[in-house]
Amino acid sequence: MNTYRVLLTGGARGIGSAIKEKLESYDCYKVIAPTRDELALDNRASIANYFAKPEHCAIDILINNAGINIVKEIEDITDEDIDSLNQINVVAPLKLIQAVVPHMKQQQRGRIVNITSIWGERSIERRTLYSTSKFGLLGQTKALARELGPHNILINGLAPGFTATELTFRVLNKQAIENFSKDIPLRRFADPSEIATTVQYLISEENTYLTGQNIVVDGGFLA
Repeated sequence: MNTYRVLLTGGARGIGSAIKEKLESYDCYKVIAPTRDELALDNRASIANYFAKPEHCAIDILINNAGINIVKEIEDITDEDIDSLNQINVVAPLKLIQAVVPHMKQQQRGRIVNITSIWGERSIERRTLYSTSKFGLLGQTKALARELGPHNILINGLAPGFTATELTFRVLNKQAIENFSKDIPLRRFADPSEIATTVQYLISEENTYLTGQNIVVDGGFLA
């Protein structure tokens, strides 16, 4: 049985924690989930220093899960907000892909999953920054599917809908959660484990042809 080295960002909580738990239940995955002290995605020097070690580049599967959300009216968005959100949500995933792709090309196999969002398919008020970043991440995904496909490197986006995580509950109040739940055909938010199950399929040996897509897991919200 092959053992695949998986680099997972944002693995400490929420969807990332569920992905880590799911993959660690399989013998074929060795999950590497760096702490912020080891790999600070908001700091380009930290990213460069992390991948200066050759063993950190020997990655078979990359899951770009970490992200932040800044909810503000357009007039209240600051330059700091723009730089911070774009660095973590758009630039950091690109830098990580740059670092691990040479190894994937060498072995003529790789899997990359970018955690996007339903707000990268459509949007909502006060999500200008977040949607901008997630549409951008999806653009990366589609462009790289064309570029990396000849090397048998499959890259997909996975767009969670409303998911029961700490980030969701910090952004939405109780009334908003109730209102959004009514608009979801399944009448509930996703459990993080349901997102993790889809991620596991995308990186598995069973996925041999699915690339360049944005898989929406939202209980039918966008239907």
